[in-house]
Amino acid sequence: MRGVAKAAAIAVVTTVIGLVGALYVGGAVAERVIPGISDAGVLVRWGLPVVRTVMDIAAALTVGCLVMAVVLLPLIKDGLTSAAQRYLQASAWCAAVWAAAAGATLVLTVAEILGLPVTGLLRGHELSSYAGQIPQGTALLVVILMSVMVALLARTVSTPAASLGLLALALAALLPPGLTGHSASSPNHSVAVVGLALHLLAVVPWVGGLAVLVWHAMSGGRLLDTAVSRFSRLAVGCLVVTGLSGLANTVSRLPDPLQLFTTDYGRIILVKIVLLAVLGWIGWRHREHTVPAIREGRPLAFTRLAVVEAAIMGATMGVAVALAQTAPPATTGSVSTVEALIGYEMPPPITVARLASLWRFDLFWVVLILVLGGLYLAGVLRLRRRGDSWPWGRTIAWCVALVSLAIVTLSGVATYAPVLFSVHMAQHMTLAMMTPIFLVLGAPMTLALRALRPAEVRGDRGPREWLSAFLGSRYTRVMAHPVVAGLIFIGSTYALYFSPAFEWMMRNHLGHIWMLVHFLLSGYLFYWVIIGVDPSPHKIPHVARLLMLFVTMPFHAFFGIALMNMGEPLAADWYKAVQPPWGVTAVHDLQTGGAIAWGFGEIPTFVVLIAIVVQWAVSDQRLSRRTDRKAERDEDAELARYNAMLSQLKDPGQSGSSAKAGAD
Repeated sequence: MRGVAKAAAIAVVTTVIGLVGALYVGGAVAERVIPGISDAGVLVRWGLPVVRTVMDIAAALTVGCLVMAVVLLPLIKDGLTSAAQRYLQASAWCAAVWAAAAGATLVLTVAEILGLPVTGLLRGHELSSYAGQIPQGTALLVVILMSVMVALLARTVSTPAASLGLLALALAALLPPGLTGHSASSPNHSVAVVGLALHLLAVVPWVGGLAVLVWHAMSGGRLLDTAVSRFSRLAVGCLVVTGLSGLANTVSRLPDPLQLFTTDYGRIILVKIVLLAVLGWIGWRHREHTVPAIREGRPLAFTRLAVVEAAIMGATMGVAVALAQTAPPATTGSVSTVEALIGYEMPPPITVARLASLWRFDLFWVVLILVLGGLYLAGVLRLRRRGDSWPWGRTIAWCVALVSLAIVTLSGVATYAPVLFSVHMAQHMTLAMMTPIFLVLGAPMTLALRALRPAEVRGDRGPREWLSAFLGSRYTRVMAHPVVAGLIFIGSTYALYFSPAFEWMMRNHLGHIWMLVHFLLSGYLFYWVIIGVDPSPHKIPHVARLLMLFVTMPFHAFFGIALMNMGEPLAADWYKAVQPPWGVTAVHDLQTGGAIAWGFGEIPTFVVLIAIVVQWAVSDQRLSRRTDRKAERDEDAELARYNAMLSQLKDPGQSGSSAKAGAD
């Protein structure tokens, strides 16, 4: 334990050095007090980055303990080992510290924004008044709530699936504070916000996983070779995502490369880049030398290098916190209201040619399309190399789905969708009613189950086992029930558009992404039940599938009719702020969107109807072949019995002899 304490002390010292040095370089703690403007004082100026560092470290350790329990340590008979359960308990304590540090950060953040010392803030009612009104306060309140949930649930869960859900909750709690900072005010929302989200989701498991792994190694934990090998693969992915997302963030905030050298913000980024490069080199050393050494029975080979890596990660976290406290260079020129809201200038008057030509880069959708396409093709290639076949029709269907996804999220359709409700409705209908059809026909889960290798240890869970467990889980049985899938497909549309949630999602970039992803997932779930090729917990007859299709689709027509009869626009404040100067009124555009929703349903209905008829015919042919084979087997058995009877009639003595021998 003395070695663990020494490693922790080294990490703390390097974190403090990185934090203080970067704060001085960025000038965040050396601000001039301007006469006439209130100042929160030295306690807030120094205390805020310190408690934010504590909050980030506690968050990383919480995620690291959950990663160790669910991902790095192998399972036994689909259950958690005693060591994994101890790390779950440790995550509860880390999450409690996370919540407390988030509360302190909330107090100091409000004090900094209002320019009040902490004592004056706590004596008055400003904290309760402003905590939920400013974006940073709301984000920290969400973090407090989610981290408290993690702390409470981590003491009660005991299954791998529940632990994985807890890890997902902890990862979600990382996002709110970062996405209400510099990224939210960046003109290029699609790159800055998504880039930072990916950055956080890659860095925190990497940092936290390493810290907990060092603890595991220095405290003599078992299965170190398996944990280090798995962490090595995890770290490679995290390093790649961290580098690419960091590059995206840098480009969104520093459009001029020279600003890396001429601004304080850019110089802190350079320091962070150097530290990440060193971490990448250490990770390579782990993969090439440390992992084989551990398998040979030399665990100290990992400990020595991992302590250095943890120290550098601590310095990196300190630099990252200081970077968040440092303002990026101000953009030159004025930013219009439309550009501040949607991330780019108002597009020119809409035409068919511009819908096809005004493509825009959106980091989230580009990454999603590349990942979905790359994983699918990798699975097909693995089957081909193994000598197995995969239908070309399924591959073509998957590619058609990705092409349609790219058209509605990256082309001029995505450019005009934030300012024209009619274009947004066309985007919605495509994502919910057309693209999922071809995704389902691509049979991705069947491909994954065939291409993924089973876990090396019986009872452990790799990606294939996790997918099988998900398909057979109670959650999937409920969600994939025809009634539930139909209600989600229909009801979520009405609930979204006829509530304030629609305007909030249009104003928030991540909310807008989630809205479009929900359209895609709800459509995928619905069509999986109706025409799914992948394994499903509910097998419904083809007649019931036709009935479900014909009962569900008219509700989209009713939704379109409701929009066409409205006299006031939906999300009126949003569409008033982004009103195009081309003479298109919001009400007329809303009614056009209603007409699109009313008439769009015929195309997917026809496609799904063809798919059901084809699947029905193929199912009947398979049933007929099985019946014929069974009849042939029955005829062969009957013929064999008949021949045996004839042989007995020809030689009755042999039958009697056999009977006598049996009696003897």
